[in-house]
Amino acid sequence: MDSLILTYTTFLPLLGVLPILFIPQKGEGGKNVIRWIALVTSILVFLVSLRIYAMFDPGKAGFQMVEFKPWISRLGVHYFLGIDGLSFWLVLLTTFITPVTILSTWRAIEKRVKEFMVALLVLETAMIGTFLALDLFLFYIFWELMLIPMYLIIGVWGGERRIYAAIKFFLYTAVGSLLMLVCLIGLIWFHYEQSGTLTFNLLELYNTHLPRLYEILFFAAFALAFAIKVPMFPLHTWLPDAHVEAPTAGSVILAGILLKMGTYGFLRFAMPLFPQGSAFFTPTIIALSIIGIIYGALVAMVQPDIKKLVAYSSVSHLGYCMLGLYVLTKQGVEGSILQMINHGISTGALFLLVGVVYERRHTRLISEYGGIAKVMPLYSTIFLIVTLSSIGFPTTNGFIGEFLILLGAFKANKAAAVLAATGVVLGAVYMLWMVQRVFYGKVTNPKNLHLPDLNLREFAYLAPLVVLIFWIGLFPNFFLGKMHTSVDTFISQVKVPCKTMAASNEMHPRVPVGYHGHKSNLEHSEE
Repeated sequence: MDSLILTYTTFLPLLGVLPILFIPQKGEGGKNVIRWIALVTSILVFLVSLRIYAMFDPGKAGFQMVEFKPWISRLGVHYFLGIDGLSFWLVLLTTFITPVTILSTWRAIEKRVKEFMVALLVLETAMIGTFLALDLFLFYIFWELMLIPMYLIIGVWGGERRIYAAIKFFLYTAVGSLLMLVCLIGLIWFHYEQSGTLTFNLLELYNTHLPRLYEILFFAAFALAFAIKVPMFPLHTWLPDAHVEAPTAGSVILAGILLKMGTYGFLRFAMPLFPQGSAFFTPTIIALSIIGIIYGALVAMVQPDIKKLVAYSSVSHLGYCMLGLYVLTKQGVEGSILQMINHGISTGALFLLVGVVYERRHTRLISEYGGIAKVMPLYSTIFLIVTLSSIGFPTTNGFIGEFLILLGAFKANKAAAVLAATGVVLGAVYMLWMVQRVFYGKVTNPKNLHLPDLNLREFAYLAPLVVLIFWIGLFPNFFLGKMHTSVDTFISQVKVPCKTMAASNEMHPRVPVGYHGHKSNLEHSEE
């Protein structure tokens, strides 16, 4: 089993799809059977992924647990999976968030339960595969596969403007993906011209030598696809609509995992494949990241809808992730990866909490609430903890991520760090102001006088998120230790070639430390 652990983790959700397809969903009994199968399947996937945790060696450079099998040999396409410190926690975050999400849908999704659970499980396979694929053909299949179930989740189970939001999400993502595909083909052609071999192997493509102009153009296309998914300012406009119209489970998956595909794309593909192009656009991306941090916070501050406020907070928080990547310091990059995990936990928890109160009142308007801390004390306590995490309060996960990013940014660009720090202040303003209006003061609306507090099921899926908030905040080295070696490799892979090539404006071989092609990685994994 260990030799195929990545395959099992990736495709196990599809095994849960098979029995669900043959179960009739007429009546509450059939729906509950479908829910239980989906939940048990997702829990099994998480348990299997814990084996990856046990097998992973943080001291080793390069990819581990590599699976390499011929697939379409004539085209140089292989089934190639691997994991390193850059993708390790993102895979575990995916397998952890999915059962939490399924448990949250128990009463929220009553129509087409079978189709919804199938969409969630297929989406889980696509997301895990995207993080693990090291063949660009395989990566592109998983990348596009994510689009279909998420489109359906928004378009079928969303709110009143669900069709508009789903089509907007689809068009934004598809346009970026098609441009990336064109430049991917160009990259393959350049490699073929230089080596005489056709390959989609990421490790071999890392060593493709491109003229500086082509690196800039190819990076721009890849970066556009990933920037849309992040989403970076000014490509963010699809996100608030998608979040507001999506069901709670869709918003949790979208914020918790799908947005990380954009930042991961920069980390794994755009920056190391095209270091000259990355260096050329670094000032622009840093500037857009800072604008996104401040803009997202300011727009969140004036939102009347709690869910839309949380959606715009994502634009702000992910601006920190991009800033951390592009200052290219060890603290910045590690802080960025950790902040991706933190955002998935904290913002995912916020969407779950908004969903809890929406199920009771069927409104998300801040003006409809007030004083509910007296009526729902447990709910209010957890909401406050998650809010403190979101604004980066010390001892919570958000503090560690933001501190590392700002520290790394200060080393590289003091002005950028100072401007980005204003987002921390603004974040505290809009989140705490929202909490004050929703939870404190007198209960002015009689509809809120008898709201039930969290039930056992709701507490069961929120409690693990609260535990992680404090675990990461108090023991960050447990999480950072898994990425030290891979981050060193990444920085040497991107930063050194950038300096060398920018100085000479020539094409140089670039074989990054710890990445020596698929053959050596296979041998490395067998030792």
